[in-house]
Amino acid sequence: MRSRSAVTAVVLALGLLAGSQPAQAANKEHQQIMAELRMLQEHQAQLHQMLNGLADTLKLITTRLDDDATVTRKAFADQKLLINNIAETARILRERADDTNVRLANVSQELQSLRQTVASLPAPSVALPVASGDPGAVDPTVPQPPASNVPPPNVSPAQWFQRVMADYAAAQYDLAVSGFEAFIRTFPTSPQADDAQLLIGNSLFNQGQFKEALGAYQKVITDFPQGDQVPTAHFKLGLTYENLQDYDAARKTYETVIDNYPTSLQAATQARNRLDALNRKR
Repeated sequence: MRSRSAVTAVVLALGLLAGSQPAQAANKEHQQIMAELRMLQEHQAQLHQMLNGLADTLKLITTRLDDDATVTRKAFADQKLLINNIAETARILRERADDTNVRLANVSQELQSLRQTVASLPAPSVALPVASGDPGAVDPTVPQPPASNVPPPNVSPAQWFQRVMADYAAAQYDLAVSGFEAFIRTFPTSPQADDAQLLIGNSLFNQGQFKEALGAYQKVITDFPQGDQVPTAHFKLGLTYENLQDYDAARKTYETVIDNYPTSLQAATQARNRLDALNRKR
């Protein structure tokens, strides 16, 4: 009996010992899993902290990029404005240079006309005092300059043209207009008749009478179609249209000079310069 009890006790002890081993193993595995979970939570917290830091850094970089872009855009805008101002200034300077060239060309042309006129004039006669009379008296046989704008019979076309040119050169434009008109009436076939008609237009133009100047320049073209002043008259028509702000008519007139009178270098060159200036304004 005793031996059986001892055996039973041993068996029970072995059973209890066998039952406790799986429980201990399960508890150890549970602890290991919990430790791994804690590690994962710590890693997750670190990753979250790193992501927050990266987000802040990215936000700072984005802000700086926006500021740099704003500064760059402003710099580009300032440069563009500066370039536009320079271009506008250059355009104004070109137009002023063109206007100056036209004025210089007009003065040069008028000086050339004066030189040609002076060169074609005969040597002036000198009035001598009458020996038996007053020492200051003038010989009545020597033709004297006329006192009016009607050429006397004893004055040559060249002498009369010279007298009127003196009024024109002195900017006495009203006297010049009436004098040149009288010249054309008296000497309609003179080679200087078309010059006189052109100078009538110049006198009116210089006084700002642009509508009247149009008619005067047109008469050069219609009354003296074979004269050498026709290209210049066309060019002066264009200038007059410009002053009347009829820019389309001015362009057509300049194109007429360029197309029809290419061998008239001065008029064609001036017309091309003015046409380019008008196209830039357009």
